[in-house]
Amino acid sequence: MRKRLTQLMQEMIRYDAGDVKRIQHLVKVHDLAAMIGISEGLDEKTQFILEAAAILHDVGIHAAEQKYGVCHGKFQEELGPDEARKVMSHAGRFTEEEEERICWLIGHHHTYDNVKDIDHRILLEADFLVNSYEEKMDRKAIISFGENVFRTTTGIRMLSYMYGLD
Repeated sequence: MRKRLTQLMQEMIRYDAGDVKRIQHLVKVHDLAAMIGISEGLDEKTQFILEAAAILHDVGIHAAEQKYGVCHGKFQEELGPDEARKVMSHAGRFTEEEEERICWLIGHHHTYDNVKDIDHRILLEADFLVNSYEEKMDRKAIISFGENVFRTTTGIRMLSYMYGLD
């Protein structure tokens, strides 16, 4: 599992070559997603899929910028799965089931309503933990998002620790 994720991370960094901001972002989101998933007790298969999706979650940004001139979340969701398949094809072997779930998560990583699965929830939480800092969100927006989206014990704890929300 670790070797496959390492290969995927290296391939994604190659894909984003020269875009330090996005590379730093994907590494941080991956690390937080991994930590939350482990802390929440995910099984090995779900943990692997979560971490792979976290590495690839923003893979649609460049395609969105090329096609639409902007990289809004919905455009990332639309274009990301096809780009993810390209990256995965260079990063080792993924089963069809793994690939489909990873692509589904990428295609929903900006969809905050009707979240039913723990891997989707954790990806949203990890991405927000990083975005809230990188985008310098105001405290009120952070609190509101936390109340409306965060559900995992670990994600809530991390948000609270990061922003002193106790």
